[in-house]
Amino acid sequence: MTAAPATPALPTTRPAGCPFDPPATYAALRETAPTSKVRCPAGMDAWLVTRYADVRAVLADRTMSSRGASSVHANPNADLDFEVSPGSIIQLDGADHSRLRKKVIPEFTVRRVEALRGYVRSLVDSHLDAMLAEPGRADLVQEFALPIPSLVICELLGVPYADRAHFQRQSATLVSTDATREEGEQAYDSLSGYLAELFVAKQRNPQDDLFSRLSVAGLTMEELVVLGLSLLVAGHETTANMIALSTLVLLEHPGQREVVLASPERAVEELLRYLSVVQWGVLRQATSDVQVGSHRVRAGEWLVAVLNSANRDEEVFPGADKLDFDRESPRTHVAFGFGAHQCVGQQLARVELQEALKGLFRRVPDLRLGVGREELEFKHNTLVYGVRELPIAWG
Repeated sequence: MTAAPATPALPTTRPAGCPFDPPATYAALRETAPTSKVRCPAGMDAWLVTRYADVRAVLADRTMSSRGASSVHANPNADLDFEVSPGSIIQLDGADHSRLRKKVIPEFTVRRVEALRGYVRSLVDSHLDAMLAEPGRADLVQEFALPIPSLVICELLGVPYADRAHFQRQSATLVSTDATREEGEQAYDSLSGYLAELFVAKQRNPQDDLFSRLSVAGLTMEELVVLGLSLLVAGHETTANMIALSTLVLLEHPGQREVVLASPERAVEELLRYLSVVQWGVLRQATSDVQVGSHRVRAGEWLVAVLNSANRDEEVFPGADKLDFDRESPRTHVAFGFGAHQCVGQQLARVELQEALKGLFRRVPDLRLGVGREELEFKHNTLVYGVRELPIAWG
């Protein structure tokens, strides 16, 4: 009797020499098997959803549970039998999720975020002043890409920026797929303890910040801590990686820099589509039988909605593997997800990216990579893709 073929592994290998492209397997799957079973590093089988229309349908379907979010499937040390914590805005569903989202969404409206643009611009200029005052070499990650979103989220939430080394270190562990379960739990406990103390202080002495307003919003301490952790980690990890990776792309496409200066909004949308730094997709679990593409997905089965595959779908984005700042309707991408769990901080990320890239290439028109690209180390073992260091030079 012939053994059944083994379920293929979740694609994780990017094309050699093409660090901005997702695994090449996705393109083939979109053509031949857009919804297909894979074996995930976490140890379970899941339906891999690769076409744009199907990804949006899965993320918009309220019968799909977000309990495994954001990318539990990519972690070989994940516990699949966990209970969702109260306050986990990315994992709760239905009314529980809506209740939390309503607490924070007023802080991230276009109007509120635009009011922060001047502050973001001042941070960009001050960091460029400091960087340019030194000899003509720097690591863009440590001196520019990481501190700007960290400062902004600290200002918005009410987290002391002096504590950034602590929360950045714990955040890095929480998004790593190489961290052991013990290391992940230790990072979670450390950051949770820090936030609990911070919320107690906010309750005693509230300030004009989001954490102060949440501290009197009728949430339990557990809800406050878990919600605060989600906002703090997501609020700087993704944007910091996008700033550095976008800069690298533009160093390799010097003719496109003028578009960044003239139309940063359009450029940023195309960069978000092209890079899609949430690299392993987002996990969902069907709570009832549902049709996805040509397949019947049964209740209890897992699905991985692959954002970077959807954003390279030629049916929606012709010439999808090309960076094209003249592309029509680039904002239809799903880099921030879709549906009820679409990223609450997406407007803030847009403003940070626009101001950072515009300021950088306006102030440093002769910016260049300080090493050969083959010397760069990319984050293949984290939930959020990026570059660990980005040596740059000018002058």
